[in-house]
Formats: sequence, structure tokens, C-alpha cells
Amino acid sequence: MCKYKDTTLGIKKLDFNVKRGAMAVFLTDGREVIVPVKMFPEIKNMSKKQREDYMIMDDQYFSFDAISKIFSVKDILRL
Repeated sequence: MCKYKDTTLGIKKLDFNVKRGAMAVFLTDGREVIVPVKMFPEIKNMSKKQREDYMIMDDQYFSFDAISKIFSVKDILRL
């Protein structure tokens, strides 16, 4: 897991229904981070259906069936 300020962070779930143009990332420590999808052009260009088809790997990474890029919790937090 990613270590950040004495806290171990992982990704629990993604949600694209929070508000238009945003993605909510639920972390394993209970926090929810909302980021603009425009930060991730590959995700922004996907359809709603493609965005729902994601996988989380080792609580640290996520990817989508529609693209080959792998994103990390550090990408979300811009570490």
C-alpha cells in the first residue's frame, strides 16, 4: 500500500456518478477523494459504460478493460 503521512492508503472503489466531469475515489482509510476526470484524458475519452468496467489491483492500482494504461493511488493524490 501507498504510505502517505503515516497513513497507509489504498483504493477501495471508484464512482463516476458523483457529479458531471468528476470521479470519486474511495480510499481504504475511509476518505473519499473527488478529482476532475480531465486530469486523466484516457478516462475522460471513455464512455460511461466503459468507465464502469474498471478493476482495482492490489488496492494500489486501477485500470479499465477499454484501455491498457494503469493508474495508481499516487496518480490520484498527485504524489
